[in-house]
Amino acid sequence: MSDPYSWLEPALATIHRASWYRSVNAITSRPGPIVLLNGQPVLNFASNDYLGLAGDDRLIQAAIAATQEYGTGSTGSRLISGHRELHRELERAIASWKQTEDAIVFSSGYLANLGTISALVGKRDLILADQYNHSSLKNGAILSGATLFNYAHCNLEQVRQLLSQYRSQYRRCLILTDSIFSMDGDLCPLPELLDLAVEFNSMLLVDEAHATGVLGATGSGSVEHFGCTGRPLVQMGTLSKALGSLGGYVAGSAALIDFLRNRAASWIYTTGLSPADTAAALEAIRIIHQEPQRRTQLWQNVHHLISRLTPHFPADGNVPTSRLPLLLPSHSPILCLQVDAPGTVLAIGQALQKAGIFVSVVRPPTVPTSRLRITVMATHELSHLEQLAEGLSQISID
Repeated sequence: MSDPYSWLEPALATIHRASWYRSVNAITSRPGPIVLLNGQPVLNFASNDYLGLAGDDRLIQAAIAATQEYGTGSTGSRLISGHRELHRELERAIASWKQTEDAIVFSSGYLANLGTISALVGKRDLILADQYNHSSLKNGAILSGATLFNYAHCNLEQVRQLLSQYRSQYRRCLILTDSIFSMDGDLCPLPELLDLAVEFNSMLLVDEAHATGVLGATGSGSVEHFGCTGRPLVQMGTLSKALGSLGGYVAGSAALIDFLRNRAASWIYTTGLSPADTAAALEAIRIIHQEPQRRTQLWQNVHHLISRLTPHFPADGNVPTSRLPLLLPSHSPILCLQVDAPGTVLAIGQALQKAGIFVSVVRPPTVPTSRLRITVMATHELSHLEQLAEGLSQISID
């Protein structure tokens, strides 16, 4: 008898041979700069908890109080039985923070991108997308059915060329970009992209997942950082990184948000965000407003670590004088050391873990070239940064 699943074992063997195999690591402690990983204490440089709020007692208490009042789940989609006034309170807080007319909260950032992109454009439309965009942006573009062109990373000249050549052939056009690119740490040229969007009558969606809470005078993201507040665009972000909770949001005009409530399938047909996650995100926004020193400390940590790594590793754009990992340019708490071979970067990550340092090892197909992805938090102490720098300085590639 034939087995329709017989291809799975050979496929897994291929993944193993390419050093692409992935497995989960169990963290058995509260989030923080030091965690228990598979039962062992390690310095945590693999978390997106940039402000150190995921383990904050105030978020925990807010989540507990909301659970006691509203229960553990929203029980249905927001349009049926899942809406709570707590959801609207969070949406109003996000809109106020982002200085937009309104906002809408999704149950995850991935769902926010899938639903928003496929609601805004369809088969008669055009999408231009940065080639380094997050998977959710890429899959949202595919799901929409729109004609898709991926432009070279942050290449404004190519964006202009594609708009000049193709914009007039389509009903609508949507430009998609991350603000901080999650696997590189660099920033998109947002003001210039907005200028092109206006010139060619196109929409622009910027994914603020890794910029929310991190960039800008109040931490609201790259739009504030670049002085683009008030300009017409679609601002998407997450509640699961610097805000220490779960969920995603879109902020923009009142018409945009009202349209998404009626056309974003991933919002309409998904159970509303849990009361606990909603309340935790609300408390995180309150803390970010009241404690700007968290963001200040985060950037002090980032700049210190960069100063410690720069002497040891060749920077991107320079001709490497050794086989050491390449330090990619960054304007964020995400620092990446690029290593050509997947097997090599995996071995480096394992060696660091044995030394008590947990760093993300990222390999194809997530990225074209393997790398160590180091994320800095406001709650890292100077000694933590020094221990990481010392551990990384011991790296040698035979």
